Amino acid sequence: MRTILFTLLALISLSLNAQMGSAKQVNWTYSSKKISDKTYELQITATISGNYHLYATKAGIEGPVPTTFSFSPNPLLNYEGAILERGKRITKLESAWGGNVNFFEKTVTFVQKVKAKTSAKTNVNGKVEFMVCNDEMCLPPAEVTFKIPIGG
Repeated sequence: MRTILFTLLALISLSLNAQMGSAKQVNWTYSSKKISDKTYELQITATISGNYHLYATKAGIEGPVPTTFSFSPNPLLNYEGAILERGKRITKLESAWGGNVNFFEKTVTFVQKVKAKTSAKTNVNGKVEFMVCNDEMCLPPAEVTFKIPIGG
């Protein structure tokens, strides 16, 4: 009975660690930069630890989870255009996925342009879903929420 209980607890612990896996390997920072009257750039920077890499917003093939941003609706804001990636994008054949994939190592900044409808202070709320891998394994995808103040 103790062996079964120990095995069950070990599996639960491994599962919880795996769920946090990708989130433990990436540090996210958020800022906004005013670029013109009522127009801002949201800058969301990922710092990737160790020998892991983070998949681009367009991973290249089906399989790896691309980095995806979801913004909560805000009646004071309009999101303009697609998210841009600023960093050294690498395209490489990964046999585990059966094709070429796009990813970043060390750091990448994702940029979203936002137009405010008023000059009032507000927040951009959202979440980012992502996955990291290295040459030996991939960690389960993670989701991180964020809040970026703008305006005022």
